[in-house]
Amino acid sequence: MLLAVIAACEIGFWVLLAAGMATRYLLRKPKAGMILLLMVPLVDVVMLVASVLDIHRGGEPSFKHSLAAIFIGVSVGFGHQTLKWADGWAAHKFAGAPRPVKPPKGGRARAQRERAGWFRHLLAYVVGVGIMIALGLLSGKGWDAATGPAWGWTVALVIDGFVSFSYTFDEAKDDEPAPRESQSV
Repeated sequence: MLLAVIAACEIGFWVLLAAGMATRYLLRKPKAGMILLLMVPLVDVVMLVASVLDIHRGGEPSFKHSLAAIFIGVSVGFGHQTLKWADGWAAHKFAGAPRPVKPPKGGRARAQRERAGWFRHLLAYVVGVGIMIALGLLSGKGWDAATGPAWGWTVALVIDGFVSFSYTFDEAKDDEPAPRESQSV
C-alpha cells in the first residue's frame, strides 16, 4: 500500500507542477497557478503521513519507508530549484520571456554552482536520513532496516562532494579570457 502512495505522490508532484505552469502561462491565471504550485509540498506531507501511519500500524521499517524518506529529502533539497527551472522554461516557451541562462561551463561561476548543488544534496541527505532514523525509532524495532539505503547514499554524497568541490581548483580559469594589454611601440 505504501509503495502505491509513494508512486501516486511522485506522479502528483509532476502533475501539480505541470498544472501550475499550464494554469499560470497557458490559461494566463498566475494566481491560480501559484496556488497549484504552493500545493506541491503537500505531496511530501502526504508521503510522510502515509509512512508514519504504516509504521504506527505495525509495519516493519523497510526499503519502502526509506524510499519515501529519500523522496522527501530530495524534494526538500532540490524542490525549489526544480520549480524555478520549470518556471523559467514555461515563461520562455509560453509567455515570451527570455531563454533561461545556460549554466556556466567553467570558472568561478561553475565552481560556485557546483558547490551550491552539493549543499542542496547535503540538505536532502540530512532530511532523508533523519526521516529514516525517525521512522525506525518510531517503529520501536530499531532503525537499522530503515537506514539500509543510507549507506549507498552516503557514498554518493561523498563522491558528489569530491566532484563538486574539485571545480574550486578550476576557478582560476574564468569563462572569458582576460583582455590583452596593448603594447605601445
